[in-house]
Amino acid sequence: MKLTQRVKKILANYESDSPGTKANLARILMQGKLGGTGRLVILPVDQGFEHGPARSFAPNPPAYDPHYHFQLAIDAGLNAYAAPLGMIEAGADSFAGCIPTILKVNSSNSLATNKDQAVHGTVADALRLGCSAIGFTIYPGSDDQFEMMEELRELAEEAKAAGLAVVVWSYPRGPGLNKDAETALDITAYAAHLACLMGAHIVKVKPPTAVLAQDAAKKVYEKEKIEGGDLSLRVRHVVQSCFAGRRVVVFSGGEAKDLEGIYKECAAIRDGGGNGSIIGRNTFQRPREQALAMLETIIGIYQGKAYTSGSKLKTVSGHAA
Repeated sequence: MKLTQRVKKILANYESDSPGTKANLARILMQGKLGGTGRLVILPVDQGFEHGPARSFAPNPPAYDPHYHFQLAIDAGLNAYAAPLGMIEAGADSFAGCIPTILKVNSSNSLATNKDQAVHGTVADALRLGCSAIGFTIYPGSDDQFEMMEELRELAEEAKAAGLAVVVWSYPRGPGLNKDAETALDITAYAAHLACLMGAHIVKVKPPTAVLAQDAAKKVYEKEKIEGGDLSLRVRHVVQSCFAGRRVVVFSGGEAKDLEGIYKECAAIRDGGGNGSIIGRNTFQRPREQALAMLETIIGIYQGKAYTSGSKLKTVSGHAA
């Protein structure tokens, strides 16, 4: 595997990390159809934990099988596959070495009443299963946020000592945040920055809206004329908040949406300087062939092509991969 100059530049931003951790980051960055471009598309399948099996997999019953997701990520040419312990264990031998895996080590569930997550995976599990990274969710704004941050600190320290990368899902929620605030531009940028401050190599946040939720922040955004009129500008601000782009930032696909909405969102992420998408339900809840076609279009967008109606792609000047 010969590293591209783009990947070398990204790895150089992680100045404190060991060769082992950088090698695992390189595995993710060099994998699949976007390998070497600095762009990423990752398949996350933790929704069974978060929402239950029927809500997650009944729309496409083959997805009840953990092997389905490994194979989908491989056949689509994605950068990595992220899932909780049991899902990765169920395919670890059959797909060993086929695609970088990210062990999601904490999760919530829809039966819970508080905004917290249980730790159910370990760094030892990740090493045993040949994973490239661990994944961890924090809820900035929740009553349990500081406990979650302390858990992340311990696991990140252990992961880095073992040569693994750290991926942080940073999702604001809690009693002080309504639904609009959870994806507000100022709150999303804050959440992404917190993940970077806690040592994340890869940050995952939701695409930000144009809402400004904090009065104190709103004054600064208006005074400094921080633009957020369209999604690409908002993405650019989130990337700026991640150490001026020195950390890899990917954006979630969220709830199921139509193809047009997905493609426009991906194009805005690309144009705003985001590294890519981590997209789950919008892929595996579709029939396999539809999911593969959709992922091919998304990859094409991140390679520098524009989506037009009818799923046709055209090259855009200045956006070649």
